[in-house]
Amino acid sequence: MDIIKSLIVWLIGICFLLILFPLTFLVWLLVLPFDRERSVTHWLLVYQGLILWHLIPIWRTKIEGREKAVRGTTYVIISNHQSILDILLINCLRYKFKWLSKIENVKVPVLGWYLRMADYITVDRGNEESKTEMLEKSYSCLKRRISVMIFPEGTRSMDKEIGFYKRGAFQLAIQADVPILPVLIDGTGGILPKHGLVFGSGHQISIRVLDPILPVSFLTANPDELAQRISSMMKKELAEFRSKRDSL
Repeated sequence: MDIIKSLIVWLIGICFLLILFPLTFLVWLLVLPFDRERSVTHWLLVYQGLILWHLIPIWRTKIEGREKAVRGTTYVIISNHQSILDILLINCLRYKFKWLSKIENVKVPVLGWYLRMADYITVDRGNEESKTEMLEKSYSCLKRRISVMIFPEGTRSMDKEIGFYKRGAFQLAIQADVPILPVLIDGTGGILPKHGLVFGSGHQISIRVLDPILPVSFLTANPDELAQRISSMMKKELAEFRSKRDSL
């Protein structure tokens, strides 16, 4: 049954993207002359993601703390990463930001076209020059009051736990003097784990926005120290969150 269900889910997702792509392209083309930040395209993709998320009724979703992001405030948004589904789930928060994506995604048909149309930031993780360019583009976005969304682990977790946090997101927050908005995701790894194609069932997906961490609370100008401290904090929050959920 899981295989049949998964075939249906993938078919719905692929058809949804293919059907809406011409509309997205047309809107992008019409607003291109005056939508310098590609905000219209971003919001179009956000709401498409919301529709797609609710079209597939194989999971139950709980969202907490969305209001903790203060309207008009620029953030470096960070989240743990369990599954490719996290991308859709983050869009369900309906925040304005630029995604940071690995360059391999640009080569994927349709997905890569969407990334380019929204002018999201890409990075070749094996190229130091590309990493430098990514940081410069991200810093420029923050200075233009556009938040940036980053998975600090850089890849999906194999065991649903929070892995090592790379320094880039924290370096940006320190340099741009903007708060960090931590987001916890749990449950997506049980439905569609890394390298998996078959969807599991019976999982509650949760997304919780934690309190923003203001620059005055960083207590360090060392991005590696900040990464380690926030990683430890998020691991503790995730453990407490799971403990409370399991006790209900």
